[in-house]
Amino acid sequence: MIQSLTIPRPDDWHLHLRDGAMLQAVAPETARHFARAIIMPNLVPPVVTGAQAEAYRARIRTATPDSFTPLMTLYLTEATDPADVVAAHRAGIITAVKLYPAGATTNSASGVRDFDRVRAVLDAMAEAGIPLLTHGEVTDPEIDIFDREAVFIDRVLDPIRRATPGLRVVMEHITTADAVAYVQSQPENLGATITTHHLVINRNHILVGGIKPHYYCLPVAKRETHRVALVQAATSGDARFFLGTDSAPHTDDAKESACGCAGCFTATNTLSILAQVFEEAGALDRLAGFTSRNGPAFYRLPENTTTLTLQKSDTPVSYPAKIESGAGPVTVFDPGFPLYWRILD
Repeated sequence: MIQSLTIPRPDDWHLHLRDGAMLQAVAPETARHFARAIIMPNLVPPVVTGAQAEAYRARIRTATPDSFTPLMTLYLTEATDPADVVAAHRAGIITAVKLYPAGATTNSASGVRDFDRVRAVLDAMAEAGIPLLTHGEVTDPEIDIFDREAVFIDRVLDPIRRATPGLRVVMEHITTADAVAYVQSQPENLGATITTHHLVINRNHILVGGIKPHYYCLPVAKRETHRVALVQAATSGDARFFLGTDSAPHTDDAKESACGCAGCFTATNTLSILAQVFEEAGALDRLAGFTSRNGPAFYRLPENTTTLTLQKSDTPVSYPAKIESGAGPVTVFDPGFPLYWRILD
């Protein structure tokens, strides 16, 4: 039985840090264990130009040690300038571009409604080798919220990839067996991130016995069969799947309200949770691939040369229940089971 595991320092390929006091409070929670992170651009206002991404990166660096590298993204809009995207990528300012269908999630009102209007940007990205990161949900009101990911694949994602075959795409925070199957069916230019919380919760965890606002996220957790499919994909060793926590801080008053915000804050205890999930799946030997190797391979970046050690404890590991943000407490995701893997730096 494995009691200690040393892996290359992980990266988080999908992270929300917000801005201002919240940024200062939550960024160290990720930087403690992760070397790099893809930073989401859905601020208010969103990060839509290379200059804005460079300024946001500078603010992140004031909240994190030199050992942490924020990898910036631009928020795709119907007014995005292809030349600015390519120039920002060539200058090393951005790593990727994020597609939010308008209205799909938090701060996505500026997202894309007419996908034909971003065709020139996608063509330029394909030529320059810039990945497109997708929030994979349609927003049509007639589509059930639990079906929006599967419909997105058919109506939006597959047509985009067929029209721009050289475009490298990451399906972010996938939640369904449909998404797993689609990724597995594609031989190249497609990867997918899986969050910590979607490996742990299904929709019953949100709704049974009373509404659990700190389990509410978008895309929303689905049936247990889908959670099982995600665990199987994450622990399979398939290099097309890698960690993107989608850790998304909101203060408790924003979560515990009549119209609660979507997002689970998992930065603090993600690695302990993942070790537990992989151990239960008999796949601890594949944890390093999911957290530390598959993502860099897709993004054509080197693996981190520093390492991190996880050690099995006889007693549960304690994490803070809340992080103080300056604007109010942020609840740390509770997986609902004790954690026995501690992180040794």
